[in-house]
Amino acid sequence: MKINILIADDEKEFNETLSQRLEVRDISVTSVYSGKSAVAMAEKIDFDVIILDVLMPEVTGLDALKKIKNTKPLTPIIMLTGAATVENAIQGMKLGAFDFLMKPADIELLMEKIHTAHQFKQAHEERIRKAEIENILQTHGW
Repeated sequence: MKINILIADDEKEFNETLSQRLEVRDISVTSVYSGKSAVAMAEKIDFDVIILDVLMPEVTGLDALKKIKNTKPLTPIIMLTGAATVENAIQGMKLGAFDFLMKPADIELLMEKIHTAHQFKQAHEERIRKAEIENILQTHGW
């Protein structure tokens, strides 16, 4: 099954190029061009991984990260930026970012981060399922 990701970056050419580079690597990509659209899309679809640009107008990547984590806490979010600062990276990690990469990110490194984030989410969801099953069994005295 393909990994389903969301990319939010207001730089249209970068967004489209990255999307194409990931799609040829068997990743299913949905692209949006604003933080506001990323938040709205994340509310509708359960993505495996989300990639957010830090610097976007109106709703920044960090603001979108915070809002998405409120509704989808298990979804790993990789932050991309062309203007990284230590402060942004620290704030992003405090808000729950899975990782923080500089643009233009090496595609192989990004693929590695996407796969690691996806595996992390799958493992976490599996632990939750097992806990729910255990709870049901205990509730019924099995």
